[in-house]
Amino acid sequence: MKNSTLTALCGLFIAFAVGPWTAASDISFNRDIRPILSDRCYYCHGFDENHREAGLRLDMRDEAEYLFDFDAPEDSEIIYRITSDDPDEVMPPPSAHKQAITKEEANLIRRWIAEGAQYEPHWAFVKPERPQTEATDTSGAIDDFVGRRHQLHGFQFAKEAAPAKWLRRVTLDLIGVPATVEDLIAFEEAVRNDGEPAYARAVDRLLASPMYGERMALDWLDVARFADTNGFQTDAYRMNWPWRDWVINAFNTNMPFDQFTIEQLAGDLLDNPTEAQLIATAFNRNHMIQAEGGSIPDENRAKNNFDRVETTGTTWLGLTVGCCQCHDHKFDPLKQSDYYSLMGFFNQISETGMTSKKMSVKDPDRPYAVNYWVDKPFIAVGEEKLKQELADAKKNVAQARRKLEARRDEYVAAAREWIQEIRDDPELGATRIKPSEYVARFLLSADLDNPKDNGFKRLIDTFLKRVEPWKSIQKEISKQVAIESRLQAQIPLVMVMRDDQPRETFVYLRGNYETPGEKVEPTVPEFLPPLDLKEGRKPNRLDLARWIVSPEHPLTSRVTVNRLWQLLFGRGLVSTPDDFGLQGALPTHPDLLDWLAVEFRESGWNVKELMKGIVLSRTYRQSAIVDAETIARDPHNEWLARGPRMRLDSRLLRDQALSLSGLLHAEIGGPPVAPYQPGGIWESMSLNKNHYMRDDGEKLYRRSLYTVWRRVVAPANFFDVPSRQSCSVAIRRTSTPLHALITLNDTTYVEAARVWASSLARIEADRERLKQMFYAATARTPETEELATLQRSLDLARTRFEKHPKAATELISTGEAPVDDTLPAPEHAAWTTVALLVLNLDETLCK
Repeated sequence: MKNSTLTALCGLFIAFAVGPWTAASDISFNRDIRPILSDRCYYCHGFDENHREAGLRLDMRDEAEYLFDFDAPEDSEIIYRITSDDPDEVMPPPSAHKQAITKEEANLIRRWIAEGAQYEPHWAFVKPERPQTEATDTSGAIDDFVGRRHQLHGFQFAKEAAPAKWLRRVTLDLIGVPATVEDLIAFEEAVRNDGEPAYARAVDRLLASPMYGERMALDWLDVARFADTNGFQTDAYRMNWPWRDWVINAFNTNMPFDQFTIEQLAGDLLDNPTEAQLIATAFNRNHMIQAEGGSIPDENRAKNNFDRVETTGTTWLGLTVGCCQCHDHKFDPLKQSDYYSLMGFFNQISETGMTSKKMSVKDPDRPYAVNYWVDKPFIAVGEEKLKQELADAKKNVAQARRKLEARRDEYVAAAREWIQEIRDDPELGATRIKPSEYVARFLLSADLDNPKDNGFKRLIDTFLKRVEPWKSIQKEISKQVAIESRLQAQIPLVMVMRDDQPRETFVYLRGNYETPGEKVEPTVPEFLPPLDLKEGRKPNRLDLARWIVSPEHPLTSRVTVNRLWQLLFGRGLVSTPDDFGLQGALPTHPDLLDWLAVEFRESGWNVKELMKGIVLSRTYRQSAIVDAETIARDPHNEWLARGPRMRLDSRLLRDQALSLSGLLHAEIGGPPVAPYQPGGIWESMSLNKNHYMRDDGEKLYRRSLYTVWRRVVAPANFFDVPSRQSCSVAIRRTSTPLHALITLNDTTYVEAARVWASSLARIEADRERLKQMFYAATARTPETEELATLQRSLDLARTRFEKHPKAATELISTGEAPVDDTLPAPEHAAWTTVALLVLNLDETLCK
């Protein structure tokens, strides 16, 4: 008998019981059954009771049992529905626009029922336990678990990468620039002489480099949606770059990841927080800020809090909590009330929902001013000497303004007379205020008897700037304000967290801040471990932060380890780093993920130790070169039967070019810099209000980490980066033509090529110079045919530039770096062409 209530069967969810990662039977609910039903059916019969069809819930076995016939699985109601040809009976229904369940999938479900239809808890919501292995260290454990999967899938470890190749790979991964030729040669010699210990020494050296913190910060800035501007149309600057420097230092000092987490989420709530711990909380203020006319403060505050909740959920929990802003989650056990309970932790600060301080900074040698808009709470970060100079400048500004205000009655009367003369004589008025000026609209409408009238105030301001003696007084005020602003720009106002504005938090119906529903208190979702609180105390952000890194938490260590694995291999053990929920991918190596998660936590959240263990493993040290059959069977290297190989991030490509050429300036930290960028990009995106003012000298060659990042438009030569408008944890891949356009033509790359060519000119023989260039870029000696190809390219370039010396001169003049005038222009240009070719080799572009 068919159950008429099954009119929209399309969901299966989680049993909230603690259990093992896999069942003892051949069919695993987590691995085999849940993905099918989650994809086709969750939406209508899952966790969300407000959207549940026909009162049917399949996420709990005791509510779904009547669908299963254990004696005759073929007669089960669920089998009938998913295999029916009747459009009124089949599930999922055609109206759901879901792919029909295949015969193979139906057979799996049938076998599962025959085995008892056992449910399992979702793997990611169960605290990880350390799986058994005979390995005694992280590297050995990795190789053991990977080797087990190799056996299951018919793979084996690839041969080990050549020492120089491994060093290039690990150097790019750990410090973000290629190994130098000297390092490559020394390492090859060390391996010949010392063997295995040479690898560990090389990793220790890289982890001790200050460039390590910069490399690790690069990914964290994407996660933290860090940018140098606020976003939206105005997109004014902010001053939170000291937080970026805090992140670099935290990685370099190997701050335990639990402390790293706590200080960023709640450093202000620690006992006697230091300035650094206050700066750390800028993580929560990296969101966009809307502060333009017509925007609504309450709405903006709500959006700021939405961002904080969703960023926290993605960064540490790996859950798509944003789905709950308007309703209960359709797939994961997250209620809408959970979303707003989490928001309650962040809803206690005195931000205005707009901006509380605006200033314009005009450097005397720059054509345009820079506008800074920040919102409270913020702290001033800088040296005491500078702070004293700023305090003195503020006094000077106040004094200059008092000088003007002492004569207020006098200038108001003069301004009234000046405006009345304009009204009486329009021709005279046109010489004083042009009709095209904005303030002209107030000439006839302003109430001249009311100095507080908006129009009159604007006209008074115009009068003061154009008529003596007020013009001179205003000029002195402007001078003092400019001095104050330039000093303030050197003492950043870093937006931080501070629980100084207690607020009640409500569920917003349909996510609309104007329709608050039930009141909620700060707390965490019920399906996760509870907060550890003394009874009667209201929890705060510090409690939330400590809960996130508590030993009982099932998600944080897994999510973090997975992203670190992704950084090194290009793909996480869970391929959906932003979704560890029921719609996310299953881990390819669940035992390895859990072992690493437990080890990471029990090691004291030691990031450097974890990274060292991974890069010294046989798994990481494999060659990326394998036979075509292996690639065909595992194109994405899910089973890790070869070493990691992928195109470098565009920011690393830039840093690599600068490093190979010798142009890279290794200064760490400080304000953002503006290197080469095509003209007009900022202007076209801001109605010509924002202007890109390129830097000069060493600032052109700072690492990409420091490039100024405008929220509305990312740096022009970063062709594969997230927008930084929201948290991003997934690696972006792109085949955009911009890649080739940039790496072959952008000023940075062409200049790097010609400076690199010049630096190798001391090597006289073409053959040796080409070999050195190729080896520096790829960490291997070119084969005979490759060397011949490079030589032909060089010869062709020589012929072309000897015929066109003007083109040669133009090419080698690219960029600001001095031109080597000891090299003939055609010869220099020819070698520049070859250097640019080598920079664009696939082997150079990839690690």
